Amino acid sequence: MLKKDELKTGNRSAGASIQPSTTDSTTSTTAVDSLGDKLNAIDLSVASSSLPSKGATATTTTTASVVAPIDDFDMNDMDDPLAGFEAQRSGIKDISLKEQFMNPTDANIESLQTLLAARIREGSGETLFEIGVEEDGAPMKLSDAEYETALTTVKTAAAAVGAEVAIMYEKSAGLSAGAPVVPESKDKDKETNVVAVEPSLAPTTDVTDQPTYKSSYVMIRKTPKSVDELLELRVAVVGNVSTLLGVLTKGVLDDGRGKARVNLFRHKHEIDSGRTSSVGMEILGFDAKSVPVPTMSHGRNAPWDEICGKAAKVLSFIDLAGHERYLKTTVFGMTGCAPDFVMLMIGSNAGIVGMTKEHLGLSLALGVPVLVVITKIDMCPPNVLENTVKQLTKILKSAGCRKIPMFVKSHEDVVVTAGNFVSDRICPIFQVSNVTGEGLDLLKNFLNILPISQKYNRDDPVEYQITDTFSVPFVGTVVSGVVMNGIVHAGDQLYLGPDGNGAFQMVTVKSIQRKRLNVPLACAGQSASFGLKKIRRSTIRKGMVMLDKETTPPPRGCREFEAEILVLYHSTTIGHKYQAMLHCGAVRQTARVLAMDKPDQILRTGDRATVRFQFLQPAYLKVGARLIFREGRTKGIGKVSKIVA
Repeated sequence: MLKKDELKTGNRSAGASIQPSTTDSTTSTTAVDSLGDKLNAIDLSVASSSLPSKGATATTTTTASVVAPIDDFDMNDMDDPLAGFEAQRSGIKDISLKEQFMNPTDANIESLQTLLAARIREGSGETLFEIGVEEDGAPMKLSDAEYETALTTVKTAAAAVGAEVAIMYEKSAGLSAGAPVVPESKDKDKETNVVAVEPSLAPTTDVTDQPTYKSSYVMIRKTPKSVDELLELRVAVVGNVSTLLGVLTKGVLDDGRGKARVNLFRHKHEIDSGRTSSVGMEILGFDAKSVPVPTMSHGRNAPWDEICGKAAKVLSFIDLAGHERYLKTTVFGMTGCAPDFVMLMIGSNAGIVGMTKEHLGLSLALGVPVLVVITKIDMCPPNVLENTVKQLTKILKSAGCRKIPMFVKSHEDVVVTAGNFVSDRICPIFQVSNVTGEGLDLLKNFLNILPISQKYNRDDPVEYQITDTFSVPFVGTVVSGVVMNGIVHAGDQLYLGPDGNGAFQMVTVKSIQRKRLNVPLACAGQSASFGLKKIRRSTIRKGMVMLDKETTPPPRGCREFEAEILVLYHSTTIGHKYQAMLHCGAVRQTARVLAMDKPDQILRTGDRATVRFQFLQPAYLKVGARLIFREGRTKGIGKVSKIVA
């Protein structure tokens, strides 16, 4: 039986932190078949066991049949963000939160301000706070009047630090106001070992004489003073995506004939075929009170600058192609655009098709958390929908995925799953209809609560990956991409390269834009466009980088490198001089095999080896970067282990 109090939210008010698993188990290695039609169960255990996880993994307590041990966890950057807060509260740290809520004196308000400020910094501008639970997890048992007093106190403290409070979920309980409990799974769920998250059940006994306690989860989000402080999440959307993105970002329901997706297409052939063939970008904004920013203005689509001017948090949807013909473009969008999350779309009437497995395997190989949205539930027969759900559950629980399916059916489920989605083990599943609007409110609330990624460091030297180039009239050459490390200011001088000889040249950033708005700077984790001085667009290509001018020694591009790889599928053998398309970050170009550490110099499906690759053109790589190589149905994954030359 899985309890929700065992899935504690990362930024909740309870003081218990998420503890990593200490289990040091070794996952058995199995030969991996094709990620497409050759791979029925998506046996990608290598994607989760051979490569380091992308982020910290939270411990989830459940039955052994559902959860496998978590093998790796990185604790290098887990310094206590509240250390300074504890030092400031040393004189009053014995006062409970309930007492501070009920007695809003100046000292208690100041203590709450310090607490909220620390948690907002920890959450990069927002935090999910639980009113009704102490820092040690004990329930406060607040009556209705006490709850209103506590909520007012929290709003007062939040306003003092420049933040707004929005209630995400309220609940009342006759016995306890603690964390909700998930009842035992029903018989039909036990057959597939699905963890079904349901609202707390009311007691069957007579509780009319017992007091009612109240608690809630609230989102506390800081109001940005300017656009450069705007919170941003990048979500890569793959599958049958266009219609849902049109409904989410344009605020209108579909008519069942593709009306909502027309505004998203960029080319005429996309409108004619109904298929996305390029990497598109759409945004959805939420203000400081967690209210979606209107996407229609005076009968027309609101421009990006208007949406961002009203928003405190923006979700950038990376609209990727779902058809097999455009798989190379999809892989580039997944690797080069550095998404924080992946939203996998599945048509309930079509079920799990070959490309769905490709996209899921790609997400696992890159270590990006995945959420699944099942669409068209209004037109799908119940038995077909049930078969699709069973098939999806079987794949997610397979040895390759090792994920816990969480079917989100209420706002309580939204809070619990969103707070634990940073874990690589949780996979939320939504069932929506773009025609009737069923389930869309839950999906929007989930996207609003999604935590900001903590993998970027603003203190490191600048690194900016270029994913696209433009030539803008009266502006000149413009590049777009993602700031991976550091902070870039307008007027900064940076290294740009490598060119055809592997050399870097110094360029000046004359202007910066985020979401089509001019900003003075761009920080790590943000996508931005730079206007460059005195450089031709023809000298810049996708996959180049811009580095800090203080980089020592001066950077050089590499042609040869070594990588630890695993061949997921190949019909015959891979040997000397084999060529494949290699994706590593924003780098996408052909690489040739020069040598390997195998005695027979041959690789087959399921083989691991250290291989030396050679690029046709110099590229900038870093040791430890994940890579994917593919050629036809051949697929492999790995990570860079050494830069040779």
